[in-house]
Amino acid sequence: MSDRLLTVMADDDTSKNLRRRNVKRDGTVMNEEPTLSRTPEQTNSISSLMHWRKHMEHVKAELLEQMQGQLSDLLDKAIEESIHSYSRHKNRPESVNGLETSARHQKTQEHGKVFVDRRSMLDELFEINHFKTIYHMFIAILCVFIFSTLAVDFIDEGRLVLEFDLLVYAFGKFSTVIYAWICMFLYTLIVPYMALCFWGSYYPSTKFHTLFTIVVGILGLTCQLCILGIYPIYTVIHGQLPPASRFIVILEQIRFMMKSYSFIRENVPKFISAKTKQAQVIELPKFSQYLYFLFCPTLIYRDSYPRNPYIRWGYVAVNFAQILGCLFYGYFILVRLCIPVFTNMSKQPFSTKTMVLTLFHATLPGTFILLLSFFAFLHCWLNAFAEMLRFADRMFYKDWWNSTSFANYYRTWNVVVHDWLYYYIYRDFRYFLQGRCRTAAMLSVFILSAVVHEYVLTLCLGYFYPVMFCLFAIFGVVFNFMLNDKRQGPVWNIIMWTFLFIGQGIQVCLYCQEWYAQIHCPLKQKSFWELVTPRSWSCRLQA
Repeated sequence: MSDRLLTVMADDDTSKNLRRRNVKRDGTVMNEEPTLSRTPEQTNSISSLMHWRKHMEHVKAELLEQMQGQLSDLLDKAIEESIHSYSRHKNRPESVNGLETSARHQKTQEHGKVFVDRRSMLDELFEINHFKTIYHMFIAILCVFIFSTLAVDFIDEGRLVLEFDLLVYAFGKFSTVIYAWICMFLYTLIVPYMALCFWGSYYPSTKFHTLFTIVVGILGLTCQLCILGIYPIYTVIHGQLPPASRFIVILEQIRFMMKSYSFIRENVPKFISAKTKQAQVIELPKFSQYLYFLFCPTLIYRDSYPRNPYIRWGYVAVNFAQILGCLFYGYFILVRLCIPVFTNMSKQPFSTKTMVLTLFHATLPGTFILLLSFFAFLHCWLNAFAEMLRFADRMFYKDWWNSTSFANYYRTWNVVVHDWLYYYIYRDFRYFLQGRCRTAAMLSVFILSAVVHEYVLTLCLGYFYPVMFCLFAIFGVVFNFMLNDKRQGPVWNIIMWTFLFIGQGIQVCLYCQEWYAQIHCPLKQKSFWELVTPRSWSCRLQA
């Protein structure tokens, strides 16, 4: 299209210049002579079109590079199926077919995530005034929460002072959090890197490759279990950290685990492949590359990433300010919409009517918490660190709000974690099963995600109530197969949002009930069944 516009512009410009005549002083007209002069407006227009053409060619090259790996996977799969079919038809030995299949799988495993220079979707949408207005509406709702809190405090207590006791409590004992983070960071920075360097230095020369790899792996897993496994759990339980401080420690524990695994997983196959092919010795990753990876907002290790030329510190400041605003937003939601309802509910006898009404009442604060968590972490937090590190690939999420199926929602809600699960759990699982059992690989991802989510909430809230596990491992799996990518149209988007609202209401309702049941009905004896049985069940019966 840009080529056609340039051609039309050039032809029009040339025809106008050919019609231009030189006139003598006496007014007689001379012969027509072609002229190549252009007005400044025409020059600027052609220059803009040329710039746009170069930009589109750059976008085209990026898209082709991104699609190359996916197309290669599809072609490899087609070739592999053809080889299976041909081998069965010709009754060829299974060993030959197995070697060819293994080679094809090995080639498929070499392709991974491709990082390209791209902006976050909300940054692009906020440049449109219509979407910016939605952002302004949420700020207006925050102002209403502030005014309502001031009015209630003035009526009840005769004062106009906002107190943030809940925030102060939630982020208490922060010095313990900082100390625990420093210990986990130093371990992740030193031990996995030194273990890879040690293994990579001696692996090519040793005669017992498998035994040497197993010994180093066992030692590494032991250190990983002690420092990144047991130590954070001991810190949050023995230190009796409040909920928000626990979230920081546990989420950082999981992040460091995923980062260190990606670093080892991406580099070890390079050395094994080089040794098998008798190729040139692979260079070890630089320490600076690994250090950059520990802070950059991705869980997939690469020796280099696309980088921006400079840092926009104003953009960083705005994102951190928005994170702070989201914290206060969450505070007012809990104070105005959750605490008054569930405090009074825990003192009343249990009834089905009260339970149902409370559940639907919790959908509004649950939806607010969902949107605030998405905006604060997946957009503001990750973009702030990406900008400070000049990390250019900002696709931390996609347009999950337009999803017509839960299968698409799971892929687009959190692209950072989804990429890690896809490349290191789903694809590796299928690789070991030689491309079979796609459903089993998908179920393994759901089960792992459900276990990790429930692990986080159990340690951070201080009690076991497997609501999140059931939503992920049971309803999540069912919706993933029922509301799949074949469902299209606005009706399915409405259904997806409806179930999402109800799911958030269930979580807020049940977890808040259990929180107050833990306060009003303390344990009489600390047996195993008492610890794993939700207190809200027995507490309701006592009421």
